Amino acid sequence: MGDESDTDPPPKRRRPGRAAASGGVAAAVALTVATGAMDAISFLALGGVFTSVMTANLSLLGMSTAFLDATLARDTAVAIAGYIVGALLSGRIVRGPRPAWRARCALTVELLALGGLWAVWAAAGGHPSGGRQLGLLAVAALAMGGQSGLVRAVGPPGFSTTYLTGVLTGLLVDVARSGTVGRLSMALLGALLVGAAAGGLLVAHAARAAPALPTGLVALVLLASVTSLARDAQGRLWPHAE
Repeated sequence: MGDESDTDPPPKRRRPGRAAASGGVAAAVALTVATGAMDAISFLALGGVFTSVMTANLSLLGMSTAFLDATLARDTAVAIAGYIVGALLSGRIVRGPRPAWRARCALTVELLALGGLWAVWAAAGGHPSGGRQLGLLAVAALAMGGQSGLVRAVGPPGFSTTYLTGVLTGLLVDVARSGTVGRLSMALLGALLVGAAAGGLLVAHAARAAPALPTGLVALVLLASVTSLARDAQGRLWPHAE
């Protein structure tokens, strides 16, 4: 009879949820790229305001008062109102049982908003103006507010794919205190930068197709959410912010 040391070690088991966690990270990064692209599009072509950074818009609203700039005040007010409506709508959709299904519903609403925006934008030749520009700004802000509300409701505490000042602050504090760098935080910040650069390039060189980037990315995330690739073992669509 051989001793226990002669027996073969049991095969290593794959950690459950690893593929799902990777899918969740990919979904979060994709949505953050979409955010950066949409902010660049709105800033460059929809009135010089943002669709996801409401703190910046509040500052712009204050400055518009100082300079008596009625156009800037109107545009920032429209963006803020659209964002509020989107966040409230998304928060309402994801409220209740079956969170994964409800999250997909919220993503569908965002996708429909962005798809409609793209259609109207393309019809204007990539250069909307007047009331059409203002309407597209409201729709874009609604879409980003909806994404913010969704992630806030179903993601881990402090997690975001739209407003990343807290992510940057947390990253710097962790580096200062323990010398550790959060890979997810770095990925999200990099995704925002890449999205803004891509959105700006599209507005400058392929204006008609610019909204295709955020629309396509949200569509991919929605498609992935139907499978297990973007969910962990508990059915959540987002990774833990570790």
